[in-house]
Amino acid sequence: MTQGDRLLSGLIEADETYVGGKPRRPNRKDDHTPSTPGRGTKKTAVIGAVERGGQVMAKVATALTGQGLVKFLKDVLDLDDALLLTDEYPGYRAVDSRLPHAVINHQEQYADGWLHTNTIEGFWALIKRAWYGSHHHYSPLYMPLYIAETCWKYNERKNPNAFGTFLRGVLL
Repeated sequence: MTQGDRLLSGLIEADETYVGGKPRRPNRKDDHTPSTPGRGTKKTAVIGAVERGGQVMAKVATALTGQGLVKFLKDVLDLDDALLLTDEYPGYRAVDSRLPHAVINHQEQYADGWLHTNTIEGFWALIKRAWYGSHHHYSPLYMPLYIAETCWKYNERKNPNAFGTFLRGVLL
């Protein structure tokens, strides 16, 4: 991960999403395309973690197993200063012995006070809106760059001179 090699700390929301494929069109009688959401689809898996009120880090996932999730989280989190908030996906159980971990069960509720994953869900909405709107398609070859672009824009959202920061990063 880049972003100045700074690790995320504090309240951290982690989640995974799937990007790509045809948009789902429920209840269309003429649509014979299977519309399997999430796991079990041919869409590309993306994993991410976001600080509450801070930075985000995301990447195309190579594996959404417990081991793959632990590797990603070890790369982006300050394990000594983080409380991980996730949904009930069983792969996250692998991090329980490494750092404090709270789980929100989406089958019962989406938020319980401070316990929610709404921040990372909002970030996924930015990625998917860019795919449907601006970019129209993410090829697997270039998807890591699209994800990095969205992370950079999110992380610079409070910077009044984001374009100047971008130019300095490109030219220097």
